[in-house]
Amino acid sequence: MRMAIIAALSAVALATPVHAQVHVDIGIHFPAPPPLVVVPETPRVQYVPPAPADPANLFFYNNQYWAFANGGWYVSARYNGPWIVVEPQFVPRPVLLVPVRYYHVPPGHWRQWEDRRPPRWHEEWGREWAEKREWKGREHEREDDQGERRGRGHGRD
Repeated sequence: MRMAIIAALSAVALATPVHAQVHVDIGIHFPAPPPLVVVPETPRVQYVPPAPADPANLFFYNNQYWAFANGGWYVSARYNGPWIVVEPQFVPRPVLLVPVRYYHVPPGHWRQWEDRRPPRWHEEWGREWAEKREWKGREHEREDDQGERRGRGHGRD
Protein backbone atom coordinates (compact mmCIF):
# COMPACT_ATOMS: atom_id res chain seq x y z
CA MET A 1 0.00 0.00 0.00
CA ARG A 2 2.73 2.42 0.97
CA MET A 3 4.58 1.76 -2.30
CA ALA A 4 1.38 2.37 -4.27
CA ILE A 5 0.91 5.78 -2.63
CA ILE A 6 4.55 6.74 -3.26
CA ALA A 7 4.27 5.61 -6.87
CA ALA A 8 1.04 7.60 -7.36
CA LEU A 9 2.56 10.75 -5.86
CA SER A 10 5.67 10.35 -8.00
CA ALA A 11 3.53 10.01 -11.12
CA VAL A 12 1.60 13.17 -10.28
CA ALA A 13 4.82 15.09 -9.57
CA LEU A 14 6.37 14.00 -12.85
CA ALA A 15 3.21 14.81 -14.82
CA THR A 16 2.96 18.36 -13.46
CA PRO A 17 4.29 20.85 -16.01
CA VAL A 18 7.30 22.90 -14.93
CA HIS A 19 7.63 26.45 -16.22
CA ALA A 20 11.31 27.28 -16.43
CA GLN A 21 12.45 30.84 -16.04
CA VAL A 22 15.94 31.76 -17.04
CA HIS A 23 17.64 33.82 -14.34
CA VAL A 24 20.60 35.83 -15.59
CA ASP A 25 23.20 38.08 -14.02
CA ILE A 26 23.19 41.41 -15.85
CA GLY A 27 25.77 43.03 -13.61
CA ILE A 28 23.47 45.03 -11.33
CA HIS A 29 24.82 44.75 -7.79
CA PHE A 30 23.69 47.60 -5.54
CA PRO A 31 24.78 47.52 -1.88
CA ALA A 32 21.38 48.98 -0.89
CA PRO A 33 18.13 49.90 -2.65
CA PRO A 34 18.91 52.56 -5.25
CA PRO A 35 17.20 55.95 -5.23
CA LEU A 36 14.20 56.24 -7.55
CA VAL A 37 13.21 59.38 -9.46
CA VAL A 38 9.84 59.88 -11.15
CA VAL A 39 9.95 60.16 -14.94
CA PRO A 40 7.82 63.29 -15.55
CA GLU A 41 6.59 62.11 -18.95
CA THR A 42 5.42 58.77 -17.50
CA PRO A 43 4.70 59.44 -13.81
CA ARG A 44 3.93 55.80 -12.95
CA VAL A 45 7.51 54.90 -13.93
CA GLN A 46 10.60 55.76 -11.90
CA TYR A 47 14.20 55.49 -13.00
CA VAL A 48 17.44 54.87 -11.15
CA PRO A 49 19.82 57.82 -11.64
CA PRO A 50 23.17 56.94 -13.24
CA ALA A 51 25.82 55.39 -11.04
CA PRO A 52 29.47 55.05 -12.10
CA ALA A 53 29.48 51.25 -12.45
CA ASP A 54 25.90 50.85 -13.63
CA PRO A 55 25.82 48.47 -16.61
CA ALA A 56 22.10 48.85 -17.37
CA ASN A 57 19.17 51.21 -17.58
CA LEU A 58 16.98 50.52 -14.57
CA PHE A 59 13.34 51.49 -14.13
CA PHE A 60 10.70 50.74 -11.50
CA TYR A 61 7.09 50.19 -12.52
CA ASN A 62 4.16 48.30 -10.99
CA ASN A 63 6.31 47.03 -8.07
CA GLN A 64 8.88 45.50 -10.42
CA TYR A 65 12.32 46.54 -11.58
CA TRP A 66 12.76 46.64 -15.37
CA ALA A 67 16.26 46.71 -16.82
CA PHE A 68 17.26 47.40 -20.41
CA ALA A 69 20.75 46.02 -21.01
CA ASN A 70 22.61 44.64 -24.00
CA GLY A 71 19.63 45.32 -26.28
CA GLY A 72 17.17 43.31 -24.20
CA TRP A 73 14.71 43.63 -21.33
CA TYR A 74 14.86 41.95 -17.92
CA VAL A 75 12.48 42.05 -14.95
CA SER A 76 12.85 41.37 -11.23
CA ALA A 77 10.88 41.85 -8.04
CA ARG A 78 14.10 43.07 -6.38
CA TYR A 79 16.67 45.69 -7.34
CA ASN A 80 19.52 43.13 -7.38
CA GLY A 81 17.66 40.37 -9.21
CA PRO A 82 17.39 37.57 -9.92
CA TRP A 83 16.70 38.86 -13.42
CA ILE A 84 14.38 37.13 -15.85
CA VAL A 85 14.65 37.68 -19.60
CA VAL A 86 11.52 39.34 -21.02
CA GLU A 87 10.50 39.29 -24.67
CA PRO A 88 9.74 42.77 -26.06
CA GLN A 89 6.01 42.12 -26.48
CA PHE A 90 5.66 41.70 -22.70
CA VAL A 91 7.30 44.97 -21.62
CA PRO A 92 4.60 47.32 -20.27
CA ARG A 93 3.79 50.30 -22.49
CA PRO A 94 4.51 52.90 -19.74
CA VAL A 95 8.07 51.55 -19.47
CA LEU A 96 8.49 51.71 -23.25
CA LEU A 97 7.28 55.33 -23.24
CA VAL A 98 10.18 56.52 -21.06
CA PRO A 99 12.16 59.07 -23.12
CA VAL A 100 15.68 58.31 -24.33
CA ARG A 101 17.19 60.88 -21.92
CA TYR A 102 16.51 58.52 -18.99
CA TYR A 103 18.54 55.69 -20.53
CA HIS A 104 22.02 56.46 -19.21
CA VAL A 105 23.52 53.44 -21.00
CA PRO A 106 21.80 53.67 -24.41
CA PRO A 107 22.85 51.74 -27.49
CA GLY A 108 25.14 53.91 -29.63
CA HIS A 109 22.66 54.46 -32.45
CA TRP A 110 20.15 56.00 -30.01
CA ARG A 111 22.36 59.09 -29.63
CA GLN A 112 20.99 60.44 -32.91
CA TRP A 113 17.40 60.25 -31.64
CA GLU A 114 15.55 63.04 -29.84
CA ASP A 115 16.25 62.60 -26.15
CA ARG A 116 12.81 63.88 -25.12
CA ARG A 117 11.01 61.10 -27.03
CA PRO A 118 10.74 57.36 -26.33
CA PRO A 119 13.13 55.05 -28.16
CA ARG A 120 12.05 54.00 -31.63
CA TRP A 121 11.00 50.53 -30.58
CA HIS A 122 9.31 49.88 -33.92
CA GLU A 123 12.73 50.27 -35.56
CA GLU A 124 14.37 48.04 -32.96
CA TRP A 125 11.88 45.17 -33.05
CA GLY A 126 10.26 45.42 -36.48
CA ARG A 127 6.92 45.92 -38.15
CA GLU A 128 5.26 42.81 -36.72
CA TRP A 129 6.01 43.91 -33.15
CA ALA A 130 4.76 47.45 -33.91
CA GLU A 131 1.51 46.16 -35.39
CA LYS A 132 0.82 43.79 -32.49
CA ARG A 133 1.52 46.53 -29.94
CA GLU A 134 -0.29 49.18 -32.04
CA TRP A 135 2.90 51.22 -31.74
CA LYS A 136 3.55 52.74 -35.18
CA GLY A 137 2.59 56.38 -35.18
CA ARG A 138 1.88 56.40 -31.43
CA GLU A 139 5.41 56.25 -30.07
CA HIS A 140 5.19 59.96 -29.23
CA GLU A 141 2.15 59.69 -26.97
CA ARG A 142 2.40 60.27 -23.27
CA GLU A 143 1.35 57.76 -20.66
CA ASP A 144 -1.61 59.88 -19.53
CA ASP A 145 -2.95 60.05 -23.12
CA GLN A 146 -3.64 56.31 -23.31
CA GLY A 147 -6.08 55.53 -20.51
CA GLU A 148 -8.81 54.11 -22.71
CA ARG A 149 -6.37 51.80 -24.52
CA ARG A 150 -5.23 49.93 -21.39
CA GLY A 151 -6.14 46.34 -20.85
CA ARG A 152 -6.39 45.26 -24.50
CA GLY A 153 -3.89 42.44 -24.23
CA HIS A 154 -0.89 44.30 -25.61
CA GLY A 155 1.57 43.69 -22.81
CA ARG A 156 1.17 44.16 -19.09
CA ASP A 157 0.07 47.80 -18.90
